[in-house]
Amino acid sequence: MDRINLLVIVFALVLVISGWQNSAHAEAESWQLAHLFNPTPAQLEVESRGRVMIYQGLTDTQVNIALDEQFNRVESMMFTGTIVTDEAGRPKQDPVTGQVVVEDDGC
Repeated sequence: MDRINLLVIVFALVLVISGWQNSAHAEAESWQLAHLFNPTPAQLEVESRGRVMIYQGLTDTQVNIALDEQFNRVESMMFTGTIVTDEAGRPKQDPVTGQVVVEDDGC
């Protein structure tokens, strides 16, 4: 196998792994949003008995909407790793590191 073929294979693997990670993140976010905004009767029941759901990696916009729309469930919610967004709703990036800016949740 020559060097070009090897580079093509490595590049393809990187794309596949990257796509899988993005897909896994999107699926986890979708699952969290479904629980947050459309709780099942069973979920509401366990929340009424004290269960707290931890939501990880949502945007500050999503959290604010949840706090407004689901106010009666606030004591059953915990948000960590909240992503800070700009005025257009896009994740802010640190100008030095290029990393997405995440609120400090004190944990």
